[in-house]
Amino acid sequence: MIWLNWRQFRLQALVGAAALAVIACYLVYLGMDIRDAHDAYRSHCTDPGACAQAESQFTGSYRDTLLFLAAGLALIPAVLGSFWGAPLVARELELGTHRLVWNQGVTRRRWLLGRVAFVGLAAMILTGLAGLLLTWAASPYDQVAGDRFGTVAFGARNIVPIGYAFLAFALGAVAGLLMRRTLPAMAVTGVVFLAVQFAVPNLVRPHLMPPERTTLPMTARHINEATNLGDITGAPVIGGLRVPGAPDAWISDTSPLRTADGRTVAESAFNACLDTPPSPPGSGAEGRFGDAAVCLSELDLHVDIEYQPSGRYWAFQAIETGLYLAVGAILIAVAVRRIGRT
Repeated sequence: MIWLNWRQFRLQALVGAAALAVIACYLVYLGMDIRDAHDAYRSHCTDPGACAQAESQFTGSYRDTLLFLAAGLALIPAVLGSFWGAPLVARELELGTHRLVWNQGVTRRRWLLGRVAFVGLAAMILTGLAGLLLTWAASPYDQVAGDRFGTVAFGARNIVPIGYAFLAFALGAVAGLLMRRTLPAMAVTGVVFLAVQFAVPNLVRPHLMPPERTTLPMTARHINEATNLGDITGAPVIGGLRVPGAPDAWISDTSPLRTADGRTVAESAFNACLDTPPSPPGSGAEGRFGDAAVCLSELDLHVDIEYQPSGRYWAFQAIETGLYLAVGAILIAVAVRRIGRT
């Protein structure tokens, strides 16, 4: 069985190994470049003002690149599920070659489990190595940016990509077995898995562990630490805040800006601050939002925050990976049961 699996899978394995080698070369180069830039950033941290500027320059230089790479890594399991998982059984059923194996004394279930174990393990190894390489390359950036819980970054770091790969492969194998046609199974695998990648971070991950809650006063300093203020509808919202004393925490929910009595601040008052004309020189209005931050701070506002402490990062990694592995195992069990009736 091992020899037969290798003969059938060797072309895909060689293509995957070549792609991994290219990815590894680039990520090693990028990782060394990030480490050189990180050393330069640390050398400029002679005072808080200079350190803040150096931090902004360092993170800004690599933010888009690492986000693009994380999104690309998220596509690897989808590609493997579609091109390795979906044809695993569907192509055999289409061509009728499965009969040759089944007539050689190999049971259907043993044949399926052998194929799943061989190709599925290869998919997990390839994706896992790519994820670990990206984790290594981005580690100095992650330490400074404190965004390990980011929707895209979380799924591309450490062990979660391994769970993604197994789930995508299992989904492809089951789709191929049930549909008995390779191309439709590939399409369904890609669409369903991409839907899973969208749904889990936004609908499931925030509820894996009960969040901590706190109230953050909207001083000018805290407002200037945010990344966005307001939205296209004019609603009094703020985003990208940091929890004092826990800069690496994952903020899963932020309320609108509220007044001292707990009511949402009026949009007219909020937008009036955003439309405040720039202060004259020497007024002391500094920071990302300048005069708007000073104006809002005078309204005695606050936000209610739900967050996950950074110390729970590995717990989330383990829970989410275990969830993907469990669902993938259930799908394989369904396939094993189903193939006995094929």
